[in-house]
Amino acid sequence: MSLGGIVDAILGKDDRPKVKGRVILMKKNVLDFINIGASVVDGISDLLGQKVSIQLISGSVNYDGLEGKLSNPAYLESWLTDITPITAGESTFSVTFDWDRDEFGVPGAFIIKNLHLNEFFLKSLTLEDVPNYGKIHFVCNSWVYPAFRYKSDRIFFANQAYLPSETPQPLRKYRENELVALRGDGTGKLEEWDRVYDYACYNDLGEPDKGEEYARPILGGSSEYPYPRRGRTGREPTKADPNCESRNPLPMSLDIYVPRDERFGHVKKSDFLTSSLKSSLQTLLPAFKALCDNTPNEFNSFADVLNLYEGGIKLPEGPWLKAITDNISSEILKDILQTDGQGLLKYPTPQVIQGDKTAWRTDEEFGREMLAGSNPVLISRLQEFPPKSKLDPTIYGNQNSTITTEHVQDKLNGLTVNEAIKSNRLFILNHHDIVMPLLRKINMSANTKAYASRTLLFLQDDRTLKPLAIELSLPHPDGDQFGTVSKVYTPADQGVEGSIWQFAKAYVAVNDMGIHQLISHWLNTHAVIEPFVIATNRHLSVLHPIHKLLHPHFRNTMNINALARETLTYDGGFETSLFPAKYSMEMSAAAYKDWVFPEQALPADLLKRGVAVEDLSSPHGIRLLILDYPYAVDGLEIWAAIKSWVTEYCKFYYKSDETVEKDTELQAWWKELREEGHGDKKDEAWWPKLQTRQELRDCCTIIIWIASALHAALHFGLYSYAGYLPNRPTLSCNLMPEPGSVEYEELKTNPDKVFLKTFVPQLQSLLEISIFEVSSRHASDEVYLGQRDSIEWTKDKEPLVAFERFGKMLSDIENRIMIMNSHKSWKNRSGPVNVPYTLLFPTSEEGLTGKGIPNSVSI
Repeated sequence: MSLGGIVDAILGKDDRPKVKGRVILMKKNVLDFINIGASVVDGISDLLGQKVSIQLISGSVNYDGLEGKLSNPAYLESWLTDITPITAGESTFSVTFDWDRDEFGVPGAFIIKNLHLNEFFLKSLTLEDVPNYGKIHFVCNSWVYPAFRYKSDRIFFANQAYLPSETPQPLRKYRENELVALRGDGTGKLEEWDRVYDYACYNDLGEPDKGEEYARPILGGSSEYPYPRRGRTGREPTKADPNCESRNPLPMSLDIYVPRDERFGHVKKSDFLTSSLKSSLQTLLPAFKALCDNTPNEFNSFADVLNLYEGGIKLPEGPWLKAITDNISSEILKDILQTDGQGLLKYPTPQVIQGDKTAWRTDEEFGREMLAGSNPVLISRLQEFPPKSKLDPTIYGNQNSTITTEHVQDKLNGLTVNEAIKSNRLFILNHHDIVMPLLRKINMSANTKAYASRTLLFLQDDRTLKPLAIELSLPHPDGDQFGTVSKVYTPADQGVEGSIWQFAKAYVAVNDMGIHQLISHWLNTHAVIEPFVIATNRHLSVLHPIHKLLHPHFRNTMNINALARETLTYDGGFETSLFPAKYSMEMSAAAYKDWVFPEQALPADLLKRGVAVEDLSSPHGIRLLILDYPYAVDGLEIWAAIKSWVTEYCKFYYKSDETVEKDTELQAWWKELREEGHGDKKDEAWWPKLQTRQELRDCCTIIIWIASALHAALHFGLYSYAGYLPNRPTLSCNLMPEPGSVEYEELKTNPDKVFLKTFVPQLQSLLEISIFEVSSRHASDEVYLGQRDSIEWTKDKEPLVAFERFGKMLSDIENRIMIMNSHKSWKNRSGPVNVPYTLLFPTSEEGLTGKGIPNSVSI
């Protein structure tokens, strides 16, 4: 305090200037899912008085010359009831800071101490009129626990971005200390108030203490099972295997540690979705088992399946029904269970059967969904005939295809096979090599019998794909070294042969759904992005411009992944509903061996699969060989918009390649990301060095693409296409009916019943439909690509203007998508089922819409 201030204090005067501020927060009880109806006013005075203190950190150094000066503590003064909250449950408080007569400098951060008994969610602090400066805004969006829970002060920084070397000297120590706190010390069990981001292998996928049957391999840390790292929790090891981490009992599955700011609960809708996912598994499963026990004949006809959507089926009386109504939110119940108290199970009609109940069975729709369905990222151009396997012949014998010229020659519109290949008309959906190594073990399971499939397709003049042949392969009964036993099926539409062809397409769909869920979706978006979330929080300060760029694309990802590990990746989730059963996660680890970060860029992926060629005269530098490829067409537009935005943003902060190279936080981030987060890939030569602005732009564009558009394209079409499981079955319970078998004879009289018995088992179907229906919804608080949850996310005007341009580009893309979907000449955009392709339409309404690109992997 200055001499004048001391004199004033002695004389009892306090005419020092004041700085007014507004604090916006949300109390814990307002955000609790179990107490959504709690009154905002209730107990609001608990935070007044001296329960919450705030000290500003100035831009002038203190006596030691290292850290900024601290203001006197200020306390929340009054609840401002005349301010309309942006979000229900928000409360705004006034706060007044003394301003010393000496130069305090511009506040760049503040320390907050919660002396209350409970945590609260701090949204922001705004200083209204700082002398000689004006308004300063602090975006917080963080849970603040009672001060005694923390080892260091809670610090929040103003919304001004700085590279490490440009950080004002008074703030540097605070910036460094905050990152140290977030990294933790790598030891101990982490509690809900801890803010530590750290790495661990996937060593919590099984329960070895329950017996060998329940043990699962540790994914990550070995050449046999490489895998991205997950967030560390520090739970106790299991007794049977000290290298494995114990799991929470299912009712406590939401209690698994993730840093509190990564957990759902900022707004009630996200908690609702999480709870509903959990409830679908732990509550609906016993009810469905009871239902299926009462109807041992499974689905007897497609009319029985359609009744799930059109009329509903009665759940059995008993404790299961009460468990459902007690544990699942009324918002979900009104869609799944009729509210008349009759316990009627009913689902929304999936888009794939809304217009036509049978069009899904056509060959045209079968091919179209490889380009515009829920897994449009696998189809590739056939470049050699017959197709060859890349599996090691010394281990697996001859795995090459048995499809011959005779199988396809008469279906190529007069072309020879070689002519069709040279003219880029032959394509393949190839599941063979990823499925075959595990298929023998998979088929030893009591509940699943699958094949490894290859599907050949011909690109017709109208740009649709016509299936030519399907090869279904099994491991040779005498051992892997003898290769396969394969059979090739060709299109037919009459009699038993027509039914067999429908079966062959369904076995392909079973392969595709398993690979979609485990690899395209889970591994290639959820799992690979989590190390980026962890590394960013450990090494890029919230002041760092790249942190500000990427942070919105990490929202809720660690939490949904933790929930998935607890409920979806183990018994009752993937293992119950997907064909690889207990080998599901093992299959995704095998796929990770081939994961290459630069190839996750959409243009690189299209080139790798041979569905595009380089062409500098084309808008995106590549030319699609399937012009009517909705995922690729729309995806390239979104990719270009993201790249343009990232380029503008990075150029503003990085004026040269040298700036990138000398950014200490950025280099530490990239080093740890490669060596720890994706540590099993650390020696790969393909990793960018991150020494130039172009490398930085490319890396950030890929990260944002994976977290937003790629995930949206692979996730939000689930219910549209697989909500009707005959179209996208996830399991096959029996192998193909063979002549002389009972099932083959039944094909002659009741083919639909045999189909449903094979591909649509009642219990697994009900469970899967429930999961798809809940997880395919958009939350009311969803933040979409081109949006931010705070309009004051940065103070820098040029990035804000560039972000507005990004939003305008996305809006223009929406208009183009609508126009293309309305043109009937683009047949693959709607297909026989008349489902317009909107999975890369950037925005959406709340609910089950089949469109919208959220910023992050948040569900």
